[in-house]
Amino acid sequence: MKRSPHQKIRSEDFSNMKKVYITILNYNTHDKTIECIKSLKKLKTRGIDLNVVLIDNNSKEKFEIDENDYSDINLVFIKNEENLGFSGGHNMGFSYALEHGADFVVPLNSDTIVDESLIEELIKPFERDDRVGITVPKIYFAKGSEFHKGRYKKEDLGNVIWYAGGITDWNNVISSHRGVDEVDRGQYDEIFNTEFATGACFMISCEVLKRVGMFDDKYFLYYEDGDLNVRVKKAGYKILYTPKAFLWHSNAGSGGGSGSSLQDYYITRNRLLFGFSHAPLRAKLALLRESIRVFKNGREWQKRGVRDFYFRKFGKGSFFEKVS
Repeated sequence: MKRSPHQKIRSEDFSNMKKVYITILNYNTHDKTIECIKSLKKLKTRGIDLNVVLIDNNSKEKFEIDENDYSDINLVFIKNEENLGFSGGHNMGFSYALEHGADFVVPLNSDTIVDESLIEELIKPFERDDRVGITVPKIYFAKGSEFHKGRYKKEDLGNVIWYAGGITDWNNVISSHRGVDEVDRGQYDEIFNTEFATGACFMISCEVLKRVGMFDDKYFLYYEDGDLNVRVKKAGYKILYTPKAFLWHSNAGSGGGSGSSLQDYYITRNRLLFGFSHAPLRAKLALLRESIRVFKNGREWQKRGVRDFYFRKFGKGSFFEKVS
C-alpha cells in the first residue's frame, strides 16, 4: 500500500519493510521519462518502502519536475552540471540510495513502462536464497519499437520479447539477449541462473553492491552492466532471470540508433576494455587482431574508439569533445 512520506507507520512495520531505490537517468528524453515515472506510481509495494532518484544528466533540453507531484513514490530530483554517462549517472543514484539505507537498488531506463508487479516479483528470489545478487525481469518491446515491425500480428504487439535472459559468447566477447524478436508464448517462463543482466533494468542487493562496487566509470556508456555482472558472479552470487517481473522498453531512447557515431565509439572502445579485463587469453588475442583491422578499415568513430582504448582514454573519452 502506498503512503505519503509524512504518513505515520506503526513501529512494527519497519522491521519487515524493504527499502528499494529506483534510479532513473534523463538525458534529452523528457516525454519518455515522465511516462516512465508515471508508470512507477502504479507499482504494488506491499512490504516495500519505495523511493525514486531521478537524475538529469545535463540534458540539452530543459527538464523540470515537481517532486511534490510524486510524493507517493518519494521522488528526489537531482540535476547534474555535466553529463556523467550511464555509469556515472546511476552511480550518483546508487550512492544516494546507500547513504539513505537502501536494501536494494534498481537502475531503470527512462524509456520503459513497468508492470505493476515489477518490484514485488524482483525481490522474491532474494527472500528465498541469500546467494542471489541480482534479479532481472523479462523485457518486451514497447508497441511500435520492434526491430521488425512488419513481422507481427496486431495482437502480438506489446508481447514481443526484447530480453528473456542474457548469454555471453566469451570466444567473440559479445553478449546477446535470449528470445529477442520472438512473440512470448510462455517459452521463457522459468526462472534460471543467467549470465548477463541488462542495464535497462535489474535489481541488486545493496549488500552485494557494497562488496563488489558500483558501475566502473571508465565505461561511461555500454558494457558497464556486463562488467558489473562479471564482478557479481566472481564474488559467488547468482544472477536470476525472473520472468514474472516484466516491463516494456522503447529501445535506444537517447543512445542513438544502431551504427550511430555514438555507438560506434563507445561499443568499440568498451568492448575492448571489457574483453581485455575479463575474457580468456585466446579471446584477448582475437580482440587484438580485430582491433588492428578496425583501426585500418573501420568507420571514423570505431577507429577513434580503438585509439582511445590503447591510449587509455576512458570515461567520456573523445566523443563529446566533438559534440560539446
